[in-house]
Amino acid sequence: MVIYVLSHGTKRHSELQREIGDVSQRMLTRTLRDLERNGLVVRNVYPAVPPMVEYSLTPLGETLIEPLRSLCQWSMEHFHEVEAARESGNSEISK
Repeated sequence: MVIYVLSHGTKRHSELQREIGDVSQRMLTRTLRDLERNGLVVRNVYPAVPPMVEYSLTPLGETLIEPLRSLCQWSMEHFHEVEAARESGNSEISK
């Protein structure tokens, strides 16, 4: 989700949290640090009081946008099939 949201441009932590939705501040911070450590996200700190921090995708992170779009497209196209399989699996488990 972080990659997807950042694919639309640079965001502050609070903007990311708002757009992603149900994510704790701690988990979002941990995810951003992991993405930064892996070279997918860059963290820019601007001298202000309080400090302003923004996150954006690196060139490497931008290479994930198209595969992510393809995965989202596949998910939308096959949503009903996956749901049907899930329901079928649930009925098998309850027997």
